[in-house]
Amino acid sequence: MSEGITKDDLRQFGLLLMDNIKVIIGKAPDKDDIHPDWLKSRVVRKLLDMSPGTLQNLRITGKVRYKKILGSYYYNKADLQRLFNEDSKSHESG
Repeated sequence: MSEGITKDDLRQFGLLLMDNIKVIIGKAPDKDDIHPDWLKSRVVRKLLDMSPGTLQNLRITGKVRYKKILGSYYYNKADLQRLFNEDSKSHESG
């Protein structure tokens, strides 16, 4: 004798699944609290208001570390902050 899955079984499973998802989402940190170590090219260009060519120059000259993943470049956040701080200091003293 085999027991099939009923519509009620699926409804109960769906409710249980939704409850579990709500718990997981409730435990997730806010997006603002997440500070990734690597930033995508688009984000870097927007934050620093620079052209793709300028960003490519930073990459080629080795001023910032980068990773290429599936055709997208990611830049090291600490390197960018260091570069920005050095640039700010040179403008203050000059």
